[in-house]
Amino acid sequence: MSEEIETGVEEIIDITSEEALEGPGDEDFMAELDALRAERDEFRDRFMRAVADAENSRKRADRDRKEAENYGGSKLARDMLPVFDNMKRAVDAITEEQRAQQAALIEGIELTMRELLNVFGKHGIQIISPDVGEKFDPNQHEAMFEAPVPGTKAGDIIQVMNVGFMIHDRLLRPAQVGVSSTPA
Repeated sequence: MSEEIETGVEEIIDITSEEALEGPGDEDFMAELDALRAERDEFRDRFMRAVADAENSRKRADRDRKEAENYGGSKLARDMLPVFDNMKRAVDAITEEQRAQQAALIEGIELTMRELLNVFGKHGIQIISPDVGEKFDPNQHEAMFEAPVPGTKAGDIIQVMNVGFMIHDRLLRPAQVGVSSTPA
């Protein structure tokens, strides 16, 4: 629609300027015509800037909405990580004798643990679980200690103390690992 208005205004100005050229040279008319052209150009510039500002605002709002959608629960997720850690320690500490005596209770704990992992998955939270022997990555791992271990290279993971977590593409908590310091 703005192009139609511009085209119409330009046609009127062109017709008027042609008529002015045909008639006697009216300097006041030409000055007024130049002022109208300058005003038209100023309005066009202001309109284009307003359109660009509106588009930038829309893009910024979309980006903010997506970020809030993906990372809005980060604080809650970070607060839930110790719950996961404690449940994992509890499941890992169960002996075979306890498993036989309290099968229903232990099954309930394990189901709760699986459900917690399912909820994490629904919200884009993934576990970072490095394997022993993997290369240490400072972007995903936190070195808790270094120790010389024969048969390993410097920078290899020698022990995993705690798994880490990512939410979408951001780190919630690095995996806590021990790293080999054996020189190559």
